[in-house]
Amino acid sequence: MPSPTIKARTIKCPTCGRANKIPAAAEGAPRCGNCKSPLPWIVDADENEFAEVAEKATPLVVVLLWATWCGPCRMVSPALEQVATELAGKVKLVKVDIDRNPHLAQRFEVQAVPTLLILDKGEPVARRAGAAPAGTLRSWVEQVTAGRRDSKRG
Repeated sequence: MPSPTIKARTIKCPTCGRANKIPAAAEGAPRCGNCKSPLPWIVDADENEFAEVAEKATPLVVVLLWATWCGPCRMVSPALEQVATELAGKVKLVKVDIDRNPHLAQRFEVQAVPTLLILDKGEPVARRAGAAPAGTLRSWVEQVTAGRRDSKRG
């Protein structure tokens, strides 16, 4: 059961336009209550919530480790939100402000921001630093996703 301190976020369904309240932590992946389409899962997490929000999630989790003062971070955030929307039901985007969460920055050995990680059941399986356009980020996420599927088949 999610902690009561973890906030839900309202997301507009890209398919039908209905507003849906999406919990930061839950089983599976969110679907629209109206049309049942997969919804983008985009949340902010801090050090207290990270395990529940990111490490226990069942879809692959794209983690954005960023800082408010970082220009490239402000550019990559909307690109990642676009990717999370396009890959709704397949990935969850978790944003972590490293200035407010230095232990996570240290844990993941962040040396530059933005740093992007992909977690599979809490384990880092891919990493990249720096901003990139949405198409490049989507290709990276899909490549990692395809690689995870292939390794589970073999």
